[in-house]
Amino acid sequence: MLCFTSMKMVSSLGLVPLMIALVASWSSTAVVHGQLKNGFYSSSCPKAEAIVRSAVESAFKDDPSIAPGLLRLHFHDCFVQGCDGSVLISGSNAERSAPQNLGIRGFEVIDAAKAQLEASCPGVVSCADILALAARDSVDLSNGPSWAVPTGRRDGRVSSASQGAHTIGQTECRFMSYRLYNFTATGNADPTISQSFLAQLQTLCPRNGNGLKKIPLDRDSHGNFDTSFFKNVKAGNGVLESDQRLWDDANTRRIVENYAGTIRGLFGFRFDFEFSKAMIKMSGVEVKTGRDGEIRKVCSRAN
Repeated sequence: MLCFTSMKMVSSLGLVPLMIALVASWSSTAVVHGQLKNGFYSSSCPKAEAIVRSAVESAFKDDPSIAPGLLRLHFHDCFVQGCDGSVLISGSNAERSAPQNLGIRGFEVIDAAKAQLEASCPGVVSCADILALAARDSVDLSNGPSWAVPTGRRDGRVSSASQGAHTIGQTECRFMSYRLYNFTATGNADPTISQSFLAQLQTLCPRNGNGLKKIPLDRDSHGNFDTSFFKNVKAGNGVLESDQRLWDDANTRRIVENYAGTIRGLFGFRFDFEFSKAMIKMSGVEVKTGRDGEIRKVCSRAN
């Protein structure tokens, strides 16, 4: 079992598939659900979840790639100071400006939802809850599972860059090209990459090519939320080294094997079920409730 510190490091790289595997295997972490509950806004803002859903649907219709962005944004938020919306605060010294957070996106979707909620229910719905709901909706819209999101989080007031989380998404050539051309500092490729996949990756990311070129993290279905990531890892087709290392560790290999079935059927339903449970658990990491924190008027800055 990997520790929570390791998960924070993985989170900083935006490795959602790895986080899916690790979160699903948690037995205990610093999870504090506090006063979170399903339907927290049923009286104070009955249309809260529908408003968030509408904002996510609108963005997804224009750009489906926003889905992994929102999911990654939620991961990054939860693994630095807990799920308190601190990653949404802008500023040169805020979390979102930290090097490991470069490339995270979806802020405009959260801002759009917040603006609508403030017009409907001013000062009621937290940015942290909006982000948790938007992450759920983004997975659902990507043909993944849906789940009831416990709400009632309050927003953090502090966001620090010095403290500054792939079944659907992309990475850039610069983050994995060393695996293709100089893995051992002698000009060799990473031996864990299958030969057929190595040729494909070298075509996508040629030596001395554009390091900012984006490539899909999931070889077969990068636009969908499914179990093909695990099949790729098992076959030596993991794009990032940290993803492929799931197959090397005995604990994580078991998880990969569980989900790397040849049919959607039982494996897919099991994955959906366990992922939903894991997301609920993760979204309760060090949450602020009750009198802690605040309800921001604008998600990009503290009140």
